[in-house]
Order: sequence, then C-alpha cells, then structure tokens
Amino acid sequence: QAQLVESGGGLVQAGGSLRLSCAASSRVFDINAMGWYRQAPGKQRELVATITKGMRTNYADSVKGRFTISRDNAKNTVDLQMNSLKPEDTAVYYCNAAMFFTAGWRDYWGQGTQITVSS
Repeated sequence: QAQLVESGGGLVQAGGSLRLSCAASSRVFDINAMGWYRQAPGKQRELVATITKGMRTNYADSVKGRFTISRDNAKNTVDLQMNSLKPEDTAVYYCNAAMFFTAGWRDYWGQGTQITVSS
C-alpha cells in the first residue's frame, strides 16, 4: 500500500497553472514536515517547497512568488499550487513526508507525477 499518493500532474502551456495534491495513508500516526521536490531529465532531485506541521513554509528561489504550498493536518494532505508556469518547471514532481507508523519515523516519497510545460 502506497504511503503517499499524488495527483494532478499533466501538460500545460507556459504561463498556465496546475495544482498538485498528495494524500498520506490513513494508517499514519503522525506527520512532521511535508514537501514537494522535482527532478528534471539529467538533473538531480531538488527541493521545490516544504511546510512544517506548524505551517511554516520554505521555497526554492526559482519558484518563490509563483508556487504556494499548503497542507491540511486533519486530512493528512499537502498541495502545491503552481502559477505562471515556465518550461524550466518541467520535471517529475515528488511528494515527500516524514511520517510515523508502527515501525517509527521514516521519510517517505510518492510515486512521482509528470509536469510538462510547453513554450
């Protein structure tokens, strides 16, 4: 059973918007930081945005002012609203969360969702 399930990827023209959502397993006992990362072809995975349980956010400089991360602690979800998308935002986007199950705390990743921004 996947611990993090993402949705919302796709193809969009430059200047457009997309929203990514990520839902954690209902079996989780606690979630600490959640975030989004991305990996473009031939590049390393990089941080896009993170959000703490207390709603403190952090963004990569490249997305500041365009992307907004949010979370719902009651629903164990984290979203990424992406506006003014650019071709260089094209990548596979991964949800990430530090979660506590019966075995203890661990870092988890979603399966990844493709975002393609055409010029």
